[in-house]
Amino acid sequence: MSDRIVQKLNILADAAKYDVSCSSSGSNRANKNKGIGNANQGGICHSYTEDGRCVSLLKILLTNHCIYDCAYCVSRKSNDIERAAFTVQEVVDLTINFYRRNYIEGLFLSSGIFKNADYTMERLVSIAKKLRLEHKFNGYIHLKTIPGASDELVHEAGLYADRLSINLEIPTKEGLKLLAPDKSREDMIIPMRYLKNEIIRTNEERKIIKSTPTFAPAGQSTQMIIGASGESDKHIIQTAQHFYKNYHLKRVYYSGYVPISYDKRLPEIGTAVPMVRENRLYQSDWLMRFYGFRADEIVNDNHPLLDLDIDPKLSWALRNQHAFPVDINKADYHFILRVPGIGVQSAKKIILARRFGPLRLENLQKLGVATNRAKYFITCLGFQQLYADKPGYHIKQYILAQSSSKYIKNDSQQLTLF
Repeated sequence: MSDRIVQKLNILADAAKYDVSCSSSGSNRANKNKGIGNANQGGICHSYTEDGRCVSLLKILLTNHCIYDCAYCVSRKSNDIERAAFTVQEVVDLTINFYRRNYIEGLFLSSGIFKNADYTMERLVSIAKKLRLEHKFNGYIHLKTIPGASDELVHEAGLYADRLSINLEIPTKEGLKLLAPDKSREDMIIPMRYLKNEIIRTNEERKIIKSTPTFAPAGQSTQMIIGASGESDKHIIQTAQHFYKNYHLKRVYYSGYVPISYDKRLPEIGTAVPMVRENRLYQSDWLMRFYGFRADEIVNDNHPLLDLDIDPKLSWALRNQHAFPVDINKADYHFILRVPGIGVQSAKKIILARRFGPLRLENLQKLGVATNRAKYFITCLGFQQLYADKPGYHIKQYILAQSSSKYIKNDSQQLTLF
């Protein structure tokens, strides 16, 4: 690999780190002494499949040149940074060479905007097309769709990429207009709507005509920058719910804003979004996708911000104590899912296990239930619930104390087993 390619790779891999649609491992463990694999930082990141497998992807920008001047973006045209751009063939060669050396299993490719949306999108599509047709590359390809690109280019991208994504960037139209006045939310919505309709259409056609080409088989996703424009968690989660429902997204990613500018429209330097807020948003997202929660159950006008001390499922339970305790041996699956400390797999195991007899607390522990949390919200055989009449803030303190290994010991706070 030439020094110039290495230089470009360093610049454009570093610029790609702000896109969190796949997670960087942060590792810098180079291959030595003819070992196997390589976890060098140069553009290789780790992502995870639905079945939990970890896959390595080459994560880069095609270029960090950009015609836009979005206040929150490190690649904005007014920013004084080192610029670089790959050619189409350079990205193809990098991907194939890394794949042959078993460094990666796929490609995650985004880009700044060269001249206009179509000019840039055409090059992204050309890379995917060359990989698929000329090199018979069957690894994973994730392309960022450029807002404003033509339907024809978006369609062609869907024929060669596994997943496509269009970043919403800022959760609200007002925030986008403030921080990126050259961009239009409608330019983001149009390709998202097109992708949704094409994915549905081709899936229906394949049921009739098996030879119908696959189209973006891994679906579409998006990303929102959190904390740049002051939206509450309520606005963010409601926006996510809207796009899950109306655009059939596979994932919404949340990227905490990192202050990079002294622009008065942005938070001050040194006031980065805490990582725990990102974590709480992802937990809320999980509740909507897999636990049957609505956005207004997680956050609403009375509770517009997520509690950073506890996860959103526990927060909901403490605000809805009238719904508890839940009898583990009688409640249906969907309400068992709402008990803090019980996940999807544990809930399924409970439903199966109780066919063979009533469950005790020790049985729940063996099924993977976090009973140190669930015990405040359930009843089961041999277990008497003594916390049903305790205020929610007391239970919160008990759980936080246990999490810190600071157990409160007095008779009035003990559970009774019989």
